[in-house]
Amino acid sequence: MGSGADPDVLIVGAGPSGAIAAKRLAEDGFKVLVLEQGDWPDYSRATVTRHDFPLTAGRDWGWDPNVRNAPGDYPVDDSDSDITALMWNGVGGGTVVYAAQWQRNMPSDFRVRTLDGVADDWPLTYEDLEPYYVRVERDFGISGLAGDTAFPPGEGPPLPPVPLGPAGRRVARAHNDLGWHWWPAPLAIATRPYGRLNPCVQRGTCLQACADGAKGTADITHWPAALELGVELRVRARVRELTIRPDGLVGGAVYLDEDGGEHEVRAGVTILCANGIGTPRLLLLSDLANSSGLVGKRLMMHPFGTVVGVFDDDMRAWQGPWGQYIHSLEFYETDESRGFVRGAKWGLQPTGGPFSMTSAYPWGAENAIWGEGFQDAVRARLGHSAMWGIIAEDLPEESNRVVLDPVGTDAQGVPGAKIEYRLSENSRRLVEFHQARARESLLAAGAREVVVAPFIRATGWHLLGTAMMGTDPARSVVDPQGRTHDVPNLYVFDGSVWPTSAGMNPTATIAALALRFTEQLIAARRDQQVAA
Repeated sequence: MGSGADPDVLIVGAGPSGAIAAKRLAEDGFKVLVLEQGDWPDYSRATVTRHDFPLTAGRDWGWDPNVRNAPGDYPVDDSDSDITALMWNGVGGGTVVYAAQWQRNMPSDFRVRTLDGVADDWPLTYEDLEPYYVRVERDFGISGLAGDTAFPPGEGPPLPPVPLGPAGRRVARAHNDLGWHWWPAPLAIATRPYGRLNPCVQRGTCLQACADGAKGTADITHWPAALELGVELRVRARVRELTIRPDGLVGGAVYLDEDGGEHEVRAGVTILCANGIGTPRLLLLSDLANSSGLVGKRLMMHPFGTVVGVFDDDMRAWQGPWGQYIHSLEFYETDESRGFVRGAKWGLQPTGGPFSMTSAYPWGAENAIWGEGFQDAVRARLGHSAMWGIIAEDLPEESNRVVLDPVGTDAQGVPGAKIEYRLSENSRRLVEFHQARARESLLAAGAREVVVAPFIRATGWHLLGTAMMGTDPARSVVDPQGRTHDVPNLYVFDGSVWPTSAGMNPTATIAALALRFTEQLIAARRDQQVAA
C-alpha cells in the first residue's frame, strides 16, 4: 500500500482503537502515521499524594472538554442533551481517565433484534469476538477471575482480581443470600508487575489519573511498543478534513498544527478512531460516507444510575479501585414483565475521600449535606459507604445524534460538535427498576441508609453508535470489517460502529473489535483499494 515517503495507513486518533490498529499494522510491516489533536498525558500533574489533588484533579484530569478546555479539545454543545458528553482528547484517549472497568459484552448483546425484536443484530457474534477479547485482555493487563457464571466458559484475564475489600465481601455475602449473581470485577488494573504496568496500590483515584502506572491505559500498554515498531505519532495535530480524490477514494487528511499551520498528508488507507462524537464530526466536516444518512445518528450514551449504601462498619471507601470490587449481572437480560427491554450491569465501587462526600457524583446534587450537621454527615459517609454504579443499555434512536455546531468552533476555527439526546421511556423505566433492585442489595448487605441519587447529567463517558456497522449500505455506514460502504479505503475502528450499546462499559469490546478489524484489513491487503 502507498509509495515513497507517504504512509500506507493514516490513523486519526491515538486512543485505544487507534493504538491497537497502529501497533498491529506496524507488526506486519505497514508504514503508519497517527494524527492526534491532543498531547501526551502529563503525569507530573497526577499529584495524588497532595492534599489539594481533589481540587486540581478537575482542572488537570476533568472529563468534560467544555470545562477542561485543553488545547486539544473542541467544544461540544450539549444544551439539547439530557447527558453531558465526556471524553479525553490525547494520547491514550479515554483510557487515561476511565474507571478501568473491563467488561466484555454478553452473547445476547450481539442479537438484540433476534431476541427482543428491537434495534438491530450485530453482523458478528460473541463467539466471533471471543478470541480477540482474550488477546486484548493480555495486552492491557486485565485483572479478574475466569469462570464468571454469567458468561460462556473460556479463558479469563491474565492477572488475579483486585481485593474485594470490606464492601465487596459484605455485598457478595448478601448476594449469596439473595441468590443473585456477583463476581470479582474484571479491571484494566494490574495486581502485580506486568509488562510496563506496576501493581495497584489502591489509591482510589482511577477516574482522574493513575500516578502509579497500574492502570491499563493505551499510552502505556501500546504506544511505547508502537513507536519502537516505527509508527509515527504527531500530537497537537488537529484534523480539519479528509481529502477526496477524483476517483472517490480518500487521499489522506488536512490538519492544523498548534500554531495554526496547515499540512496535508497522503496515505493509501485512512482509519478514523476519534470516538463516537469526533468520528462523525470529521465525516460531516468532510461530507463523506453518508449515503445512508446515518452518520452522526443513533448516538448512545449509557444512562447511568447510582445507589449508595451507608454502613455502620468501616468500609475503607476512600481506598481501593475506582474501578469496582465486584460486578453483578443478575438483571442483565430482558424480562418483559418489568415493562422494558434489555438490562444493566452493576459495579460496586468505593465512594472516595472527604471531597467526594460533598459532590454531586455519586450522591446527587439534591442530597447535599452543607449546613447544620455537616461534619456529622461527612463523618457518617466517609469510609462507611459504597455505591452501585449502574450502566444501563441505551437503545439506538435516529433522533439522538451528533451534528456540526453551527456556531461554536475550536481554537483554530473548525466547527465543534452539537449533540441532541433525550432519554427514552425504555431507558427511564430500566434505570428506575435497577436502582430499586440495587437498593435492595445494599439493604440486604446491612446498609443503615441508602441514597438513590437523582439522575446525574455529567455521566456520558460512553459515546457509541454514530457510524453504524451493518451489511446493508442503505441502513449502515460501515461494513462488518469497519470499511465505509461509500469509500473503500476509509475505515472506522472506534465505538461509533456499534449497532447497539449493550449494558457494559465498552472499552473491552472497542479494543477487541479494533484488533479484529485490523487483522481483517491485513488479511485483505492484496485486494484493498488504495490512494496511490
